[in-house]
Amino acid sequence: MSMEKTLVLVKPDAIQRGLIGEIVSRFEKKGLKLVGMKMMTLDEAILREHYAHLADKPFFGSLSKFMMKNPVIAMCWEGLECVNAVRLLCGITKARSAEAGSIRGDLAMSVSCNVVHASDSVENAGKEVKRFFKDGEIFDYKKTEFEHVYAEDEM
Repeated sequence: MSMEKTLVLVKPDAIQRGLIGEIVSRFEKKGLKLVGMKMMTLDEAILREHYAHLADKPFFGSLSKFMMKNPVIAMCWEGLECVNAVRLLCGITKARSAEAGSIRGDLAMSVSCNVVHASDSVENAGKEVKRFFKDGEIFDYKKTEFEHVYAEDEM
């Protein structure tokens, strides 16, 4: 079985609102494996790289300012088809339109203040995990709970 890894950022608005535990809990309850986690402040260089696809948009300046205003929590999650599972848990970017039951659908109302960032593809997840985590900051360990999360033929 090939496990994927993906990046999730708990954004500054979620930290200010005291939602860290609630957000982490959603991924844990799904059965995903937390393999890396740290609090950090972001600078313009990492944001310019991370949001390169938005750098020419008129809102990029305000997005960068928002993301640098307070620290973020960077997390790396692992699981079978993890990238897609995390995206479904997060809900769509425009939080006020996100499905009830999703993190954004339950906890946010904004496009920018939407409490989390999640990698949007397996390819981008690989790049983003490397961007936010150095060697030695991602842990490999056996999660015995996987025996109760996945069917035997999936493991």
